[in-house]
Amino acid sequence: MFEQTFKNIDDLLYKDSGADSELDYIGQTSWVMFLRYLDELEQDKADQAELKGEAYTFILEEEFRWPNWAMPKDAEGKLDHHSAMTGPDLVQFVDGKLFPYLAKFKQEADSANTIEYKIGEIFSELKNKIQSGYNLREILEYADSLPFRASTDKHELSHLYETKIKNMGNAGRNGGQYYTPRPLIRAMINVVDPQIGEKIYDGAAGSCGFLVEAYDYLYQRMEKTTDNLKTLQEDTLYGKEKKNLAYVIGIMNMILHGIEAPNIIHTNTLGENIRDIQEKNRYHVILANPPFGGKERPEVQQNFDIKTGETAFLFMQHFIKSLKTGGRAAIVIKNTVLSNTDNASVALRKLLLEGSNLHTILDLPGGTFTGAGVKTVVLFFQKGEPTKNIWYYQLNPGRNMGKTNPLNDKDMEAFVSQQKTKPETEQSWNLKVADIDETTFDLSVKNPNTPEEAALRSPEEILDEMVYLDKETKSILNSIKELI
Repeated sequence: MFEQTFKNIDDLLYKDSGADSELDYIGQTSWVMFLRYLDELEQDKADQAELKGEAYTFILEEEFRWPNWAMPKDAEGKLDHHSAMTGPDLVQFVDGKLFPYLAKFKQEADSANTIEYKIGEIFSELKNKIQSGYNLREILEYADSLPFRASTDKHELSHLYETKIKNMGNAGRNGGQYYTPRPLIRAMINVVDPQIGEKIYDGAAGSCGFLVEAYDYLYQRMEKTTDNLKTLQEDTLYGKEKKNLAYVIGIMNMILHGIEAPNIIHTNTLGENIRDIQEKNRYHVILANPPFGGKERPEVQQNFDIKTGETAFLFMQHFIKSLKTGGRAAIVIKNTVLSNTDNASVALRKLLLEGSNLHTILDLPGGTFTGAGVKTVVLFFQKGEPTKNIWYYQLNPGRNMGKTNPLNDKDMEAFVSQQKTKPETEQSWNLKVADIDETTFDLSVKNPNTPEEAALRSPEEILDEMVYLDKETKSILNSIKELI
C-alpha cells in the first residue's frame, strides 16, 4: 500500500509541469507529508490532553489545519467535494496564504529546538512547485491515506523515504551528496559505539542518515526508561546543513524515524570561526561524510587555521575542534587527504596525528558511492592522545561496486569484527607513526601484504576516477571564474 501510494504521487509529479526531477519529487512529497504528519501529531496530543481532562491548544489556526484546507470530509468520512478546494483555487491558497502563514513561525518560535521553528524553517526554504491544482488535489488525497500513528507504519514509511533519498542520489544532479550507503554508516557506528547520554553530531547532515542510524543503534541497545527516551529524543542527536532541500529532507527523515523535533540547524557550518568553538559546543561522537570537491571562498577560509579551498579539509578542522577530549569520530573523506603534498594537506595530517589517535583507516573500493568515481577512506580517531599506530583495512567485496551491486551489511562484517583486534591479513596491516616521513606525514594506502597484481585497479575504477576528476576540474575552474 505505502509503496504504491508513493509511486502514485511520483506519477502525478511527473505529469506536472512544475516538478522536473527526482530532487523536486522528494522536496514536494516532503512538504505535503510533513503537514500530514503534523496533523497526526496534533491529533495525538489533543487526544492525550482530553484523557487527562486538559485543553490542548493547536499549533496551527483552524483555517490552516489539514482537515480544513487539505481534506475536508463529510459525515461519512469521505472528501467533501462541496468545500474542498481544487484547481487554481487550491494552488492560490497554498502559494498565497498557507506557505506565508507557516513561514512566519520561524520568527515567532521560542527556540530553534521546537516543532514551531521547524515548521517556519521548512516553509521559508521550500516553494510549492506543483502547478496544477488538480494534481495537487490528488496528491493530498494520497497523502491523507497514509497512516502515521502506529510504529510499524512509521517504520515502513521511513524505509520508503530512505529508498527515495537513495534514488535521488542515483539520479545525479548533486543528489549523491545526500546519500551515504547505510551499510557503511552502520559499520562506522558499530566501531565508534555511541552510548546513551553522549552527544552525537554531524556538521554536514544531508539527509541525516548518520543521525537516524545512530538513533536506531542507541534505541535498540539502551534500557527503555522515560529518562533515556527523553534524552535520546531531545539531547543526543545534533546536525547542521547548508542546502535548503537537504535540510528539509533531513528533518523529514528524522521525523519519520520517530524524532519529533530534530536538533538540526539550517546554516553553513563552515561559516563558523573554529576559534569560537568552546567546550559547551563540543560533542562526544562525530559521524559525517562532508562534501568533497567543493571550493570555499577566501572569506570562509579565514575561519580556519589551515587555509584551503577544499571543503572537506575545512570540515575536518571543524570536526577536530568540535570533538571533546576523549571524543570519537568516524569521517568519510577522499583518499587524497592521505597523500597530497600541498602545505594544507601536510598540515592537516600533522594536526590529526599529533592531537588525536588516528587508530583506523578504512580504504573503500571505487564505486562505493554511486556516481562518484573518487576513491574514499574512512578515518576513525579519538581526540587527545597522539597517534602511535594506524591499522589499515582495505575493503574488497570481491565484485565491482555500483548501482546494481551496492555495498551491503555482509561486506562490512569482517572489517567490524577485525577492527577490535587489528590483525595483519592480506587486507589489513599496521603502520607505526614513528616510521613515517615527518616532512610529508604521508599516510597513503600501501598494502604490504597484498600481491602486487591484486593491487592494480580495474579499468572501470580508472574510468570512474577520470570522469570524477574531469567534473572536479570544471568545478574548480567555475569557482575561479566566480572569484575573478
